[in-house]
Amino acid sequence: MPQSPISKRIYHQATKHSYLSVQLDPNYVDAATQPSSFKVYPKFYRRVKLNLNNQIHSFISLTSAVTLEKMYKEGAVKLRVNPSAGALYPTEVYIQIRNIEGFINGIYHLEVENNCLTLIYELIDDGLESYIIPGKSINGFIFLISCVYYRSSWKYKDRSLRYCWLDSGHHLGAIAASAYIHDREIQLIFDFDKLALNTDLGFENKEFITACAISGEIEDKKVRNLRLKVPFVCGTDYFEANEFIEQGYQNTSLQPSRQQKLVHPQFNFDKDKFFQTVWMRRSIRRFYKQSIPQESYWQLWQQFQQPIPTENFEEIEIYSVVHHVRGMTPGIYKGKHLLKAGNFSEKTGYLCINQAIVRDSAVTLFFTSDYINYPTAMLIAGFLGQRVYLISNFMGIHCSGIGAFYDDETQEFLGTNQDVLYAIAIGI
Repeated sequence: MPQSPISKRIYHQATKHSYLSVQLDPNYVDAATQPSSFKVYPKFYRRVKLNLNNQIHSFISLTSAVTLEKMYKEGAVKLRVNPSAGALYPTEVYIQIRNIEGFINGIYHLEVENNCLTLIYELIDDGLESYIIPGKSINGFIFLISCVYYRSSWKYKDRSLRYCWLDSGHHLGAIAASAYIHDREIQLIFDFDKLALNTDLGFENKEFITACAISGEIEDKKVRNLRLKVPFVCGTDYFEANEFIEQGYQNTSLQPSRQQKLVHPQFNFDKDKFFQTVWMRRSIRRFYKQSIPQESYWQLWQQFQQPIPTENFEEIEIYSVVHHVRGMTPGIYKGKHLLKAGNFSEKTGYLCINQAIVRDSAVTLFFTSDYINYPTAMLIAGFLGQRVYLISNFMGIHCSGIGAFYDDETQEFLGTNQDVLYAIAIGI
């Protein structure tokens, strides 16, 4: 039986940072031991190479594409359209394609490193719909986001449970961005039987489904569960189990989220420029304490307040600590309401584990929530984070997500009883 909503907070409580905890465990790792970050099925599986001149191929590819390769002494790091804590990329994408010309009806793994789809399961009268939207069939696409959690827990230990959800939210945001560019609507789904799906996908304890996005025509038609278990391939070259993460996932997977009416956002960006924004998105590593115009800040705020296309929802409240915005009094804001005036740049830098990037930002946003479903709240926080990345970059403002902060001190600083889920620094 699922635990009560109150008990879900134990996973946030158990992964909190404090000044003392960070000093006692600075969490140094040997980069040479990093597990592999790309999942690849055996060479004899059937593959479809994605051609960016094909609209369907381009839509799929842009959800996860590698956009830059950087060389370090430990080796190459392949940066992608979706941000990830520590550039560790624990997320994988599986896509069910039904009744789309040029594709066998089946479940595919998106092989990001090689920009291709690998057919891992051929459909007959079965499919993913029975787990996600029973009694319906989707002519189009079902995107499943999963986490190969050891890629993250290798470095971040128990706190990587948060990052798996945040990174999954980022990846949903990348899917939404590609859908927008390719004139497709999507719906995010968080409440479905993930545990049964993990079993039938053969994931063992090494990978787990976090979220889903659908795009296509929904019709009333019964689809049965997968008739066979999907063959499993491990997403890392070696694996070390983390009992806390596995139990945290299991114990939070079936708690229902709050519900809302499905409403789609209405953006009006130049799509060629937006494509370039998606392709060039980066997590900035340094700000120069330059001010941004108040008009730009409020335009950014208005855009990322657009609806999130889902019926499963947890409300996210956003506090902004304004440091350098021309025409605005520095201080803590909730929406457009100034809660407390003051220059808090040094304070916010300290709260975010003494990171200069936060201290020097124009604005640092903090996402909080009084959730009943912790994973859904974290996923939506990550989705909003990706939205902030893309909209700010579109407007010529740099951005960086911040997952590490002193939880209780940040909560006290903001004057809220809600859990602090995520921070985003923007500036120039």
